[in-house]
Amino acid sequence: MEELLCIGCGVVIQTEHKKELGYTPQSALEKGLETGELYCQRCFRLRHYNEITDVQITDDEFLKLLHEVGDSKALVVNVVDIFDFNGSIIPGLPRFVSRNDILLVGNKKDILPKSVKASKVTQWLAERAHEEGLRPVDVILASAQQKDAIKDLMDKIEKLRQGRDVYVVGVTNVGKSTLINAIIQEITGDKDIITTSRFPGTTLDKIEIPLADGAHIYDTPGIIHRHQMAHYLSGKNLKFASPRKEIKPKTYQLNPEQTLFLAGLGRFDFIAGDKQGFTAFFDNELKLHRTKLEGATEFYQKHAGSLLVPPTKAELGTFPELVRHEFTITEKTDVVFSGLGWIRLNSAAKVAAWAPKGVGVVTRKAII
Repeated sequence: MEELLCIGCGVVIQTEHKKELGYTPQSALEKGLETGELYCQRCFRLRHYNEITDVQITDDEFLKLLHEVGDSKALVVNVVDIFDFNGSIIPGLPRFVSRNDILLVGNKKDILPKSVKASKVTQWLAERAHEEGLRPVDVILASAQQKDAIKDLMDKIEKLRQGRDVYVVGVTNVGKSTLINAIIQEITGDKDIITTSRFPGTTLDKIEIPLADGAHIYDTPGIIHRHQMAHYLSGKNLKFASPRKEIKPKTYQLNPEQTLFLAGLGRFDFIAGDKQGFTAFFDNELKLHRTKLEGATEFYQKHAGSLLVPPTKAELGTFPELVRHEFTITEKTDVVFSGLGWIRLNSAAKVAAWAPKGVGVVTRKAII
């Protein structure tokens, strides 16, 4: 069968994989063939709703794109998820972007508790970035949901770019495309007045957003990080990996040899240490369950899919087994379940964190 191409970006049209390039619903394909205007869903949404959707590309394609950024004279805006900093870092980014300046943007600041000072989070992000070898010229917090945050971000970009183009880069699930859509609305003042003619360079690998001085903001596809929890959740359960409301921390007083189950998605064991409070930072709807460490594995086998959901009974067949990661903690520390949330320890303890096989678990200096 002859390949059908999107007239907007040239990608091969396909109707089976929603998250991959070229997807369009079967009904839209049939209509496009009738009218002669066949668009992939990504281009259709851009054309009719001025909405940029995230697309995923392979590691090799992403590296090629980063080399292109390095060959340009531009400001690089690296969007990371405050909620999952370690899971949203792009390995080797400074090397690929060459001498270009990097502005680090911590997205989703609105889901952190209001009691947290922005200045402390900004400083924390800067410290973590330096540990990863990043030397951003500045760090700013943002939220696609908050207008003032977008205006501050645009002001910062305008100040730092000095007439240069801007490349926005980030891994999938950091909210980059939502942020880009908010930027477009800020630039135009009205989300309903843009047409595709305002995006002359809409291509498979990036989208060009023209600026007043002839430069462009380039929105690039996101690289996939397979160790994020989102890749192991079904559509209706993705909300647990992408909180949209301010997190309300929950503190549990645990004795040694007690366990906290994070629904059926993870597990936290307090193995040894003095009784203390452990504060959990997860989506407000994620059910946490406290039980004894002894027999916890059997408890999970018995109740996963019923008392401990998600995953549901139907999803258990494809859900990865939980893998154990042990840590000896000596100071105030976050134990992070990549893309799901974290548990803060206040003092010395020996603990174990269990996460689905393939999902990263790391410790870091406490963010709060």
